[in-house]
Amino acid sequence: MSLNDYPRKVGETTAFLRARIATVPRTGLITGTGLGEASGAVRVTAAFDYRSIPHFPAATVPSHAGRLLFGDIAGRPVVVMQGRFHLYEGYTPADVAFPVRVMRELGARRLVVTNAAGGLHPAFRTGDLMAISDHINLSGENPLTGPNVAAWGPRFPDMTRAYDPGLIALAEKAARAAGLSIRKGVYAGLKGPSLETPAETRLLRALGADAVGFSTVPEVIAAVHGGMQVFGLSIITNVNDPDHPVPAAVEDIIAVARQAAPDLETLLEGMLGQLDD
Repeated sequence: MSLNDYPRKVGETTAFLRARIATVPRTGLITGTGLGEASGAVRVTAAFDYRSIPHFPAATVPSHAGRLLFGDIAGRPVVVMQGRFHLYEGYTPADVAFPVRVMRELGARRLVVTNAAGGLHPAFRTGDLMAISDHINLSGENPLTGPNVAAWGPRFPDMTRAYDPGLIALAEKAARAAGLSIRKGVYAGLKGPSLETPAETRLLRALGADAVGFSTVPEVIAAVHGGMQVFGLSIITNVNDPDHPVPAAVEDIIAVARQAAPDLETLLEGMLGQLDD
């Protein structure tokens, strides 16, 4: 996508969707690998295939349905992506961030982003939920590269509190109320698609990362640039032990994520139900 045409295309996509929805979404939700089922919490009022939306990229990864849903969760208006876009698919950082720009233009004030991630912390277990407290961008890419659109945000956005502490506290409260356990940790974002070698796992641990994946960071950077509050949640689908490496099959990762989807759905309902809009 040409960066010169980028603002125009965001505007055209926003206008297309705005003309076809009845309620302004206040929260945007991106579901990651195997987590599309968590959108069952949504009372859907409108749905669009990505391919039917002007300028929207197409989802190509298995388990990413490629649908944009509008409706509400716990009475709060939302827009939900069933499936996201990744750098490893060949998309540019601007492509990956495009839906976030549209969500913000539609009126979303916050972004909830979920993913399937490999666990790096030795105490983590398969199926754990981890609220992202910070991230490390190791992709070598940034959606803000190129001309800055001043109406969207500053040239050099501050990232010291990219993940909103207030939203993390709401998630922890919702987890306690539902009897769910939730961890906190740092997410390392790689470009992918090859999984980590044992040496890379040791390096990531040494850098302070608790989980690793191939998504999330570009969307979060764009959201922070646009002044949105962000909550990130990783489903730990496998645990990387560099001293006893076990091959990770994509099918197994998707299966674990799908098993965790009901807990994610419960957490989202409890969390969004505490919001004042």
